[in-house]
Amino acid sequence: MLSAVARAVVPVLGRFTVSADEAAVLAPGSIVAPNHSSLIDPGVVLAAVRHLGVEPVVLATAGLWRIPVLRGALLREGHIPVHRGTERAARALEDAAAALAAGRVVVIYPEGRLPRRTDPADSAPGPFRTGLARLAATGAPVVPLGQAGARRISSGSTAKQLAGLVTAPLRRPRVHVHIGAPVRLDADVATATAQAHAAVTSAWRTASARLAGRHL
Repeated sequence: MLSAVARAVVPVLGRFTVSADEAAVLAPGSIVAPNHSSLIDPGVVLAAVRHLGVEPVVLATAGLWRIPVLRGALLREGHIPVHRGTERAARALEDAAAALAAGRVVVIYPEGRLPRRTDPADSAPGPFRTGLARLAATGAPVVPLGQAGARRISSGSTAKQLAGLVTAPLRRPRVHVHIGAPVRLDADVATATAQAHAAVTSAWRTASARLAGRHL
């Protein structure tokens, strides 16, 4: 349901386009690793993945489960809460590994947080945490996803984000998502994290170039 809503709503907020490498595929049991730039980009990612016919499981901050209407949908669809900074945080990776084993596609944000900048410009992905590398140790392929333009819909202070969402249907900012070919990460966590960062950065650069009218 959330994926269907995202696919319906995101095109209303802006001009939404998706591209993919020729070898890009979201096979059952894959991990999708997007860059994180805006509160709105999870909707962008869900819309792009749904565009390829996949209903993913998403690792997301546990605070979302405290929102009454949203909580029910999150529980029904099997999304996974991440209790950051608590002893329950490791449980999220265990649940994600179980979802992969069951053939679900899992979305995990390797940066783990939004950038602290307030301007609407995009920037390269920040440092990655190790959760993605540890989850990929299950042997699951990692599909890098780069998205650019979401900050033009919503960024900055709370007031600016709300204003951005309200005015987006009139402004119609462009948003582009590029899905890269799957990669297999090294068993070493540090090496795997660096490999994943390079792959997601490459996908983001392609998305940014296509947003600007260039082709890589």
